[in-house]
Amino acid sequence: MTILAIDQGTTSSRALVFSAELQVAATAQQEFPQHFPQSGWVEHDPDDIWTTTAATARGAIEKAGNPRIDAIGITNQRETTLIWDRRTGQPIHNAIVWQDRRTSDLCARLKDEGNEPAVTAATGLLLDPYFSATKISWILDHVEGARLRAEKGDLAFGTVDSFLIWKLTDGRSHVTDATNAARTMLYDIRKGQWSEDMCRLFGVPMSILPEVRDSAAEFGVTRADLFGREIPILGVAGDQQAATVGQACFQPGMMKSTYGTGCFALLNTGTEAVTSDNRLLTTIAYQLDGKPTYALEGSIFIAGAVVQWLRDGLKLIREASETGPLSAKADESQQIIMVPAFTGLGAPHWNPNARGAIFGLTRNTGPAEFARAALESVGFQTRDLWQAMLADWPGADDAVLRVDGGMTASEPAMQFLADILGAPVDRPVNTETTAQGAAWLAGYRAGLCPGPDEYARAWRLDRRFEPQMDSATRDARYAAWNRAVQAVISV
Repeated sequence: MTILAIDQGTTSSRALVFSAELQVAATAQQEFPQHFPQSGWVEHDPDDIWTTTAATARGAIEKAGNPRIDAIGITNQRETTLIWDRRTGQPIHNAIVWQDRRTSDLCARLKDEGNEPAVTAATGLLLDPYFSATKISWILDHVEGARLRAEKGDLAFGTVDSFLIWKLTDGRSHVTDATNAARTMLYDIRKGQWSEDMCRLFGVPMSILPEVRDSAAEFGVTRADLFGREIPILGVAGDQQAATVGQACFQPGMMKSTYGTGCFALLNTGTEAVTSDNRLLTTIAYQLDGKPTYALEGSIFIAGAVVQWLRDGLKLIREASETGPLSAKADESQQIIMVPAFTGLGAPHWNPNARGAIFGLTRNTGPAEFARAALESVGFQTRDLWQAMLADWPGADDAVLRVDGGMTASEPAMQFLADILGAPVDRPVNTETTAQGAAWLAGYRAGLCPGPDEYARAWRLDRRFEPQMDSATRDARYAAWNRAVQAVISV
């Protein structure tokens, strides 16, 4: 019995074949281009999203020896927005990516008009271009005839999961799950339904919205020609929520942080939707059997992407894996601080207009110092989130952070993270937690995988990073980071 997990990310699409015991049998991955039409704009070609997803799914199945796939789970980059024609299935515009900041002015205007408290009360989110609602509005207003077609019911909106399910099922299913719906700024997370008030505020016709289901539910069956037969899609969760499930953070107070293109930390708050006093987001961690489990979330827009910038932008490295060894050669006397606000600052600052900067340069600053500053920027940003979460949820002050994602392979990055937090950081044996979370959701629905408690007992630690930095150094380094962030915000 096997499960196919589709992990559609910001810079690549991946597929993994899991056994019913959630052991990886095979994996396939393809990168795809990023499009930057203007400063602060980020788009994907929807065809790239679909073709790389289909190709990697077929590739992983073939590598695994063409086993019978019993269920499919999907996890996806969140907030990225697509609108397509219901009849033809053709998108009417490129996908607008979660990193995109083109609707900053609209968000600022709505905030100035006093709308943010109502938005937060209903959706748990803040008025920011990050989320889907203003992206939908922008497409409807900038594609000729789109708004009229939407109002007539001819168009469909979806986050990436919805778009993939539509393609996989040949247009028979227009659905999403509660975790993805909760990231649109249109979904009332407490009432568990689309909000008429939010749709009215953002000018989004409710007819274009998908049906919302549990994270483990029946989302449709695939076209028979894709994988040789129809396969049920039984699990869906946004990537950060899937990682929360994959890390078995099922108990209130458990916290995980995923390091991919961005960095996203979630703290399980159980059945209580905690309103943050520190500009964190209140969101749905997962929803099973009609019951949502809530979380506080902090979002960092640039984590692994800063390493990609070292590689692709500055050409300082050829492979991401070179960053750690290069950073180890850095001159300890140089305290270079890099604020990678390439597309603004996320939590807890929420400043879409901030841009990146590097502080402390000397004549002797070189590639090694840049590499170390890049890795340390991720730790500093995580501490911003950590402190905000502890302030909102005091019961988590003895929490251990569970980490996953590509950057966790970097020993220097994880050690600095523990040092700057002053807290232990646990890296699991299996760092493919995002895909594993999607696989577990599908397998749980199919009756192939155990329930949450038994699944949690199977979680295994690879290494615990203990803090080694003294508190005076930690406080001084973090104070310098805060000064750099304030300088970026003040520009």
